[in-house]
Amino acid sequence: MNGNELKQYFITIERPYREGCVEVLEQKIAATAVKKAEILITALGVYEAEIDGVKAGDALLAPGETYYPKNLAYQEIDVTQLFRGNAQEHTLRVYLGQGWYCGRFTFEAKTQIYGSAPAVSWILRTTDENGTERIFTSRDEGVCAVQSRYAYAGLYDGEIYYAEGSCVPEGTITIGAPLDKKPAAGAIGERNVPVLPDIVQPIPYEGQIPEDLTKLILPVTMQEEMPARAIIPQGERTIVDFGQNFAGIITIDPAKMSGDHIVIRHGELLNPDGSLYTGNLRKAKATLEYHKGEESAVYRPRFTYMGFRYAEISGCAYEEGLIRAFVIHSRMERTGDFTTGNEKVNRVYLNQLWSQRSNYVEVPTDCPQRDERMGYTGDGQAFAQTGAYNYDTRLFWKKFLQDIRYSQSDNTEGYVAPVIPAEGPAGIGFINMLGWGNCDTIVPEMLYRQFGTDEFLRDQYESMKTFTDCEIRHMGGALKPGDLWTGANLGDWLSPGKDIRYMAMHNGPVSNAFVVNDLRIMTETARRFADTQSERRYAEQLVRSRAAYIRTYINKDGTMREDYQGAYIMALQMVVDRTDPLWASLYEKLKERIRRDGMQTGFYSTAYLLPMLAENGDANLSVDLLLNERYPGWIYEVDHGATTIWERWDGIREDGTVNESDQNGSNMVSFNHYAFGSVGWFMYRDILGIQPLEPGFAKVRIAPHMDARLGFAKGSYRSVHGEISVEWKAERDHLFVVKITTPVETEIELQDGTSRSVSAGSYEYEVRD
Repeated sequence: MNGNELKQYFITIERPYREGCVEVLEQKIAATAVKKAEILITALGVYEAEIDGVKAGDALLAPGETYYPKNLAYQEIDVTQLFRGNAQEHTLRVYLGQGWYCGRFTFEAKTQIYGSAPAVSWILRTTDENGTERIFTSRDEGVCAVQSRYAYAGLYDGEIYYAEGSCVPEGTITIGAPLDKKPAAGAIGERNVPVLPDIVQPIPYEGQIPEDLTKLILPVTMQEEMPARAIIPQGERTIVDFGQNFAGIITIDPAKMSGDHIVIRHGELLNPDGSLYTGNLRKAKATLEYHKGEESAVYRPRFTYMGFRYAEISGCAYEEGLIRAFVIHSRMERTGDFTTGNEKVNRVYLNQLWSQRSNYVEVPTDCPQRDERMGYTGDGQAFAQTGAYNYDTRLFWKKFLQDIRYSQSDNTEGYVAPVIPAEGPAGIGFINMLGWGNCDTIVPEMLYRQFGTDEFLRDQYESMKTFTDCEIRHMGGALKPGDLWTGANLGDWLSPGKDIRYMAMHNGPVSNAFVVNDLRIMTETARRFADTQSERRYAEQLVRSRAAYIRTYINKDGTMREDYQGAYIMALQMVVDRTDPLWASLYEKLKERIRRDGMQTGFYSTAYLLPMLAENGDANLSVDLLLNERYPGWIYEVDHGATTIWERWDGIREDGTVNESDQNGSNMVSFNHYAFGSVGWFMYRDILGIQPLEPGFAKVRIAPHMDARLGFAKGSYRSVHGEISVEWKAERDHLFVVKITTPVETEIELQDGTSRSVSAGSYEYEVRD
């Protein structure tokens, strides 16, 4: 069996569209003495399959989010162990939700983005002890829809579930509506009536269901349990504090319920009076509502997840074991570790790690709590390097880069949208923001350096060319062609002291730094693939655009005409050649501004600042910025209770109030956004000093910056060639002891000025600063 066979078995339920509807389909499976059983299954929407009431596989929100018009993932699940006992007949039950396909999605509250109804397709194959094989499919006679116990299920608002034996109310249900009117006995809403087989209808699917995509999908799964850290009574309500902000779900044990229903709301913060703060959720209700019946099974949400630290319980008295919370994220292997003698720095490291876990959910999302949770390309590329030290992200990015290719292929301009999978074709302009779309070029190059294989560049090469050519076509304007991008953009997003309007009007130095960087990447990649014509074209444009950038944005005295730190950093990182005397002038001007104003960086420039300072002899200044306890800074967030990275440096003001002052009242303040967590790269690269000299860390440079203010640092990175570990400790009188273990040829550079070349092995040195 293969995925494309599933194309001929799609079915849907014919009924008028209602947001939050969950369909339930059943098939009786006549099978005895089953020796082997497996199911191939996919959905336009999200599904969960059970055999005799036991979940098939461990994936959540399956089959995963893709660009549905072009491709769809599927799961191949061994279900042999679910055919238990000597039963002559078994029941396959499939729950089908709307998910990203046609449920409410995006901050614009769109529904039916890709279609008007979810659909599902399956092939179940059983083999008995005699070797007899039987095939069951979703289009077999007898497949029918049965009553759904869900009154509502959606990604943002949550779920309303009526257990067997309770009454599902009629009509449209609203999450969080008053529960003072009990439904009449036996009342069943239109969406939940038992459905006759003749309204289970076949539908076509024209996209692809490739086997390689299924191999790429890192399923979202339940990870560790988060124990309650504090129970806080609030009148008739109870607040449960899990002590950590995370993306996850809460389960409910009906055996522990004292009443007939329970309502659970989720939030990241508490108000000053101790009540749950939900202001930053915007339109997302982030609520579970469970109505008790005859079911004894623990309730687990199937079609939603939340970003939260706190859960508010009402409608039912709290007792231990009533609820349990579990972390969810895409399954990845941990590869990096880091700790120091400074607990606040350690908390910063953990904050970026938790924000990655919270936002690597199918795609690199922006945040897990509000009405977005979308695959933002800009946030993703800003954090990608740090994320690749924390976890093995190869498959995660390989799948997302494929999403970019499919989404890009449906527009005539060649742009890469800020959100992937894209909602569909759109015109050039705001949708083609630079910094966001450059994920298409920056991430494949980073993956090549980190993991040592050019497959990412090779797979993405045509897409990278298409995107860069789009940048070139839109340089200048219709009346004034040129060598710089002049389109809409948001610049160094969320730079402190610069509002959104300012950055949009003064985005040029940041936008065009990305353009110049793309031209460099494309010149080098074309050379790697012996595409001489493209190499020549991109190299020539690189010369012109670099010269135009310097001419337009940089004064001869080394100051930027747009005088904000992000402009300096991006020019230094991506535009001006390191050998050009202008580079040194720009760098000195940047340091002057940092010493005068502190760090004033946005989403993009933050990633490069601390490594840039460390690489150029100013590692102490990097550590100054890391340890800074005033706004803006990472320790400022820690001192204000952060357990994840904030979207805005001033998410909580110095007086403790939440910063809701955003344009148009959009309340854009998330407390679980990983972009500013790009500081993790500095921790691995410079505090531990683990850097690749050759792609994939086939050859390594270890140059730790040992700062007595940290006491010690210890950590490792498990590269594709083996684990590299570094540990150093401040002793006495400026003396440090450093221990290094490396699996490959390594250049060790110590801050006393000594260097040495070593082979694989373990080494220990004393260094006097």
